[in-house]
Amino acid sequence: MIGVVLPSYNEAENIAALVAEIRAAVPEAMIVVVDDSPDLATVEAVAPLRGASLRVIHRNAKEGRGSAVLLGMVELLEAGCTTIVEMDADFSHAPAQIPELAAAVNGRGADMAIASRYVRGGRIVNWPLSRRLFSRAANALERALFRVPVHDYTGGYRAYSRRAAELIAATCGKVGRGFIPLCEIAVTVHHRGMRVVEVPTTFTNRTRGKSSFSAAEVWEAVRGLGRIYALKRRLTRRS
Repeated sequence: MIGVVLPSYNEAENIAALVAEIRAAVPEAMIVVVDDSPDLATVEAVAPLRGASLRVIHRNAKEGRGSAVLLGMVELLEAGCTTIVEMDADFSHAPAQIPELAAAVNGRGADMAIASRYVRGGRIVNWPLSRRLFSRAANALERALFRVPVHDYTGGYRAYSRRAAELIAATCGKVGRGFIPLCEIAVTVHHRGMRVVEVPTTFTNRTRGKSSFSAAEVWEAVRGLGRIYALKRRLTRRS
């Protein structure tokens, strides 16, 4: 069974339509929304869709995308999901690609499949130049530091095998908040001997709602790089 975790912050405009599109793409999927919004608008927007295949967790503070994914991942593992997908809740990631990502894990023997903006066939739509340059520079630096054979460390559209998800849930989430766990997870999975692959994707900048990306998250990411480098060194010494 495929599980999908949606970290959410002020996504009342998007969440119901996104859940409907996920259900259309993967009717059997279980979906967990982990919402850190300061109000209940997102929870209320998805309330009519709730049921056995949709769970909603509302937290009372903005605890970060990474911790939201980990919390949802634990819920989906406990529900018996064998493939877990994480994706943004703002339609930046096309739900129609979920079966392709799941197939990359189940059919190609990978433990982690990244929907990559930076491989042949991948592209970004409607991002400002400053955001493109920052993302490119961050990924180049991370490749140099961490030696994971991927091009898109910071892409948040991913599928995991059950064994990778169990490892991530048990060990990750200790080096930083915001987007830094994306890099931590890639380093952990690869340097624990699991296979990581990339498939091309089209990333479309949000057209509704407001981004939660902030200067504070950039600073947190910079601080987290040193901690992830220390993690990488520990993992490579063990192998």
